[in-house]
Amino acid sequence: MEKVKISNRGGLILNRLSLLLHAAGSLVLYFLIESVSRHSFVKAWSFMTEKPLVFLYNSLLIFTTTTVVYLFKRRIAARVMIFGLWAVLGCMNGIILSKRVTPFTGPDLKLLDDLKKIIKGYMPLPQLVMTVAMILAVVIFLLFLWIRAPKYSGKRRWVVDILVILLSVAAFVGATKTAISKRILSTYFGNIAFAYEDYGFPYCLSVTVFDTGISHPNGYSEDFVLSMTNPGEEEDPQTDVNIVFLQLESFFDPQMVNFLELSADPIPYFRQLMEEYSSGYYRVPSVGAGTANTEFESISGMSMRYFGAGEYPYKTILKETTCESIPYDLKAYGYATHAIHNNEASFYGRRKIYPMLGFDSFTSEEYMTDVSDVTETGWVKDHILTQEILNCLESTEEKDYIYTVSVQGHGDYPTEEVIEDPYVRVTGAEDRDKNNYSWEYYCQQIHEMDLFIKELTETLAEYPEKVVLVMYGDHLPTMGLKTADMKNRYLFQTPYVIWDNFGMKKKDKNLCAYQMGAEVMKRLDMHRGTLVYFHQNRQGTKNYQKDLEILQYDLLYGKSYALGGEKLKKASMQMGVLPITLTSVTQPRPDMLLLEGENMTACSAIQVNGKVPEQKTLLIDGALVVSDVNLKDGDEIVLVQRYTASGKVITRTEPYIWEKGTITRVAELTEEEEASAS
Repeated sequence: MEKVKISNRGGLILNRLSLLLHAAGSLVLYFLIESVSRHSFVKAWSFMTEKPLVFLYNSLLIFTTTTVVYLFKRRIAARVMIFGLWAVLGCMNGIILSKRVTPFTGPDLKLLDDLKKIIKGYMPLPQLVMTVAMILAVVIFLLFLWIRAPKYSGKRRWVVDILVILLSVAAFVGATKTAISKRILSTYFGNIAFAYEDYGFPYCLSVTVFDTGISHPNGYSEDFVLSMTNPGEEEDPQTDVNIVFLQLESFFDPQMVNFLELSADPIPYFRQLMEEYSSGYYRVPSVGAGTANTEFESISGMSMRYFGAGEYPYKTILKETTCESIPYDLKAYGYATHAIHNNEASFYGRRKIYPMLGFDSFTSEEYMTDVSDVTETGWVKDHILTQEILNCLESTEEKDYIYTVSVQGHGDYPTEEVIEDPYVRVTGAEDRDKNNYSWEYYCQQIHEMDLFIKELTETLAEYPEKVVLVMYGDHLPTMGLKTADMKNRYLFQTPYVIWDNFGMKKKDKNLCAYQMGAEVMKRLDMHRGTLVYFHQNRQGTKNYQKDLEILQYDLLYGKSYALGGEKLKKASMQMGVLPITLTSVTQPRPDMLLLEGENMTACSAIQVNGKVPEQKTLLIDGALVVSDVNLKDGDEIVLVQRYTASGKVITRTEPYIWEKGTITRVAELTEEEEASAS
């Protein structure tokens, strides 16, 4: 009997201290989440002590989202489940950050269709099996807990419980407004990875979940939008010029860093071009990461400042709708439009997004004949892009717009020696590893990129058609640079050059990424396109930014008044500018096939009767050797291209029938097969 009294007394005390214990639990849980995200208890402690207000704010966020437990009688079980959900999200962020630079964001929650790829990319098989087993165990435990956990035995005070929840929500809303107004928190993330480090995982995750898109702006109306559009046609557009954009991964001038001392200039040729051709600073929307957003601004003419904090339109709105862009605008002049990227087609979802931006073709790593020359960290080197750009120029009779995204300068940069004799020796950084390894590795890569730029311009100088080539870095490298480290006191700038082979007048000016397409078209006397005309005529005016926001809203989220109330038609995009064909299949031995044709790559494979069997492939002198595949008379075979990472089929050729050691084409492709092949 006494034991029961003691137990009841203890329960009463716990009930009275419930909110305090709940708050303490939120603090402890948040500390553990940051420890996992930062892969260090020490770093989490430093964050907590150096930014106590940010730490308390994130703890309040967790506390507020978990006060709903007071609506349940099984409060212990509800508390374990909701706290557990936060813990799982924190662990996912820690796992992802161990494999990539960018953290776990809102769009990642929505990529259920990419779950298999995410699992394959981030989890080895033993870890996957263990994870699945742990998830099953957790589910069973939660079910058992919900059934067996004790119920709240006290008198339910609904008014008090709801009041507690409402007060916590009100306190959170007030804390949010105060933190933003006092700049304790930010609503713009120039670098999503840095934002998570500065403002904490719960806040940043919440922002990337709920703060997306462009809100309905004041002053939005049909009359206002139409007043900003092009009223007529040009007199004499210069449409005989091929336009090539070259976005260089993490490319900038290391001599702009105050503390670095370099034994040689890593980019002498680019520096020479800046002296001889139109050049300046290129204002980009991110630092250290965010390639796709610089790319989006440059292609679309839209500014990222009006989208959600840390948002990637490639992962949100462009999955749903087309977007007026430079490719669409140039099609009106008869241009063919191409995209090139020496990385996998699925990176940032480009395979599905580029048709939304109006590209006719996309040549990714999977469609390049030789991607064997890679950096010490595995990125394909940029010099192969010269031939890919030529392939695009020569693939059509009309003039071409080519948007090329390089990858060689990509991080992470090694903190141990991987280059024995680098072109540039570096001193001045905070430690030996950063000096001798990370910075020297980076300078080596951009020096090789500089040599590639020299090769490309020399090749295009001899090209029989007019070409204008726009080159710039997408963002600063992931070196933890701060504003005070830069001679120009700015982190969101990279150098650019507008090169040409027909004698354009040199005109230096600093430009935002979203202004460059309009600037190039203006120099060629082309003015079509909603944002092209807007940037050419309204840049520098009083309401320039406000009106830009209205136009962006209209084109992506509004009524499309600028386009007559219609959306642009999604482009029918071809993968690979050069068609991949199969002309013959021979069988040197029972378990080996020799496939011959045109433009096959290391990502080519054979599909048999609708399935891609396990196989080993080897590309030799343009022919594909396939082993461990046995064919029988009557088998239907198809040559396919597969994603580098997942092995999933991207495109396929027409089907053939294997019969007595030869192949015969089945028939014309069906509509479904044509759609798949494209």
